[in-house]
Amino acid sequence: MEQLTRSPFFGIALTAAAYALGMKIQKKTGLVICNGLVLAVGMIIAVLTVFQIPYEDYYVGGSLINLFLSPATVCVAVSIYAKMDVLRKNLLPVLAGCAAGTAASVASVFLLCRLFGLEETLTMSLLPKSVTTPIATAIAQSHGGIVAITVAAVIFTGILGNLCAPLLIRLFRVRDPVAAGLGIGACSHAMGTAKALELGETEGAMSGIAIGLCGILTTVLALFFGCLPAA
Repeated sequence: MEQLTRSPFFGIALTAAAYALGMKIQKKTGLVICNGLVLAVGMIIAVLTVFQIPYEDYYVGGSLINLFLSPATVCVAVSIYAKMDVLRKNLLPVLAGCAAGTAASVASVFLLCRLFGLEETLTMSLLPKSVTTPIATAIAQSHGGIVAITVAAVIFTGILGNLCAPLLIRLFRVRDPVAAGLGIGACSHAMGTAKALELGETEGAMSGIAIGLCGILTTVLALFFGCLPAA
């Protein structure tokens, strides 16, 4: 059993099977809460817990899947290139929207951490929750944050955005695909962008642009908030 679980094929097979089953359940139920990604994560955790399989054993194969994250993110550039004319026409709103989204995200986290009296380490760990994982972990490390907490916050934010984005768009009657895409990308990075691509090509392209711009702006704002005195 140990030899089986330590094989790279175990982590790959478990992830693929959990995701396929999660997507099947999502299509069959049609419920927002039955998100394929969320179900897959839950099933993987359940299998590892029930059979007492160390995470390190699973990650031998799971790490290979992580290799596809970078190419998958780069693929977003294809949709961005296809919508260059839309970007040129809306350059100022795109920049303003990303700046507003970043400021709201970073400032709200900082103020809530101060309100609840969290340590500076936890504050800097949670501050970059709305940007993609590589940028978020780099920000947390450079400001003394805890990378594990940052990764957990980023994943939770992405899953929440992926689940709630369509509902919020309908609730607030967002008709402009550019605005919808920017909002999703600014709040929920790559996981949200996956949902934006399902909504439309323009939404996906604008969400992809927001990932990069908001990542840069968050890095700059983190320098400012990191210099503020502790509560």
